[in-house]
Amino acid sequence: LVTTVRALKIHGGVKSEDIDEPNPDAVSRGLPNMDKHIENIRKFQVPVIVAVNRFHADTGEELRVVLNRCKEMNVPAAVTDHFTKGGEGAVELAETLLETLSGKQLPLKPLYEYEWKAEEKIETIAKEIYGARHVDYTIEGKRDLESVYNLGYENIGVCIAKTQKSLSDNPKLLGRPEHFIVTVRRIEIAAGAGFIVPVTGEILRMPGLPQKPAYEHMDIDKEGNITGLS
Repeated sequence: LVTTVRALKIHGGVKSEDIDEPNPDAVSRGLPNMDKHIENIRKFQVPVIVAVNRFHADTGEELRVVLNRCKEMNVPAAVTDHFTKGGEGAVELAETLLETLSGKQLPLKPLYEYEWKAEEKIETIAKEIYGARHVDYTIEGKRDLESVYNLGYENIGVCIAKTQKSLSDNPKLLGRPEHFIVTVRRIEIAAGAGFIVPVTGEILRMPGLPQKPAYEHMDIDKEGNITGLS
């Protein structure tokens, strides 16, 4: 599990323009978000290690807040500094990983069975992983769910698309939100990959990409030069 002091500050209520200011109290307030991610990984019976990616403005006190919480939760953790130090900055993490792998491993415990109804799988993820109270569907989402059954794709996996900024589908709900409702706006079927994709909240699924594929902007002039790549 990768975390940063900066991300925990955001979940602790710090605005992005103040992110470089030392604030161990805000880091502490943001820890419930990390706690939930640790709990989620443990639901699958797999060992978890926390890698704390160090940024230039992180203070020793802020890093200790994170490491102390990991110790309280009995989770191995290491501060990584590979961005500035290369491999040397990740040695502690590698050693922690090897030590963890040398211990007894439990079999992976799936969160759901493929044979469950599609909406049951979606609700299980929303409640168990996100902490939601309920899952709601728009009219389009209900039609798509009906299509999943009509086309025979109910017994495949589920990959929910939602904001990365919150455990919920609302980017403004920071920390560890509770008692919220996840809204499925539509459902897409990725038949080749073997899962359905419930799209929740207002998100742009492929940010930064052009509306048309790059090849549609390309051409070759009379001299054989490829154009339209910029």
